[in-house]
Amino acid sequence: MKRGIIISVSGPSGVGKGTVIEKLREINPEFGFSVSATTRAPREGEVEGESYFFKTKEEFEALVEAGEIIEYDEYVGNYYGTPAVPLAMMSDEGVDVLLDLTIPGSLILKEMFGDQAVTIFLNPPSFEELEKRLTGRGTEAEEVVQKRLAEAENEIAEADKFDYIVINDDLDQAVKEIMDIINKAKEE
Repeated sequence: MKRGIIISVSGPSGVGKGTVIEKLREINPEFGFSVSATTRAPREGEVEGESYFFKTKEEFEALVEAGEIIEYDEYVGNYYGTPAVPLAMMSDEGVDVLLDLTIPGSLILKEMFGDQAVTIFLNPPSFEELEKRLTGRGTEAEEVVQKRLAEAENEIAEADKFDYIVINDDLDQAVKEIMDIINKAKEE
């Protein structure tokens, strides 16, 4: 059985990674989704085990120590990481897996899985639009929004390290481009 490909979607906070992945999974419900673990507090409507595995800092560090997190990093004061077991199980069963990772997380994943991993950087149409999206969602304090915007400038500078760059100006077009990338990767 052929192993599934691992598709990592990264980009600055507010660019629409979650929305794009949700739409990809609607189009192809057979995609697996690797649920990340995080130490940040749940936002309204987020569900444990579906949105994230919400952990305390101590719980997260214990998972890292036990080798149960493939990659992780810290972003705006919180840990984010990929649990090893679900990702390996899905891929070994031939399931193509979508991941929503930080920029360093995607680069580590590519290093670990080589050609089995496809990294996609989701870029905003403009920095102004990104700021509008972040402030418009109203889920975080202004101070956190400003930290995310400051970090976004650094993240956008890393885009050229990814296999592909997709601009999320139009959701349907971005999803189509990513589906084309995935289909191309499956043929190789």
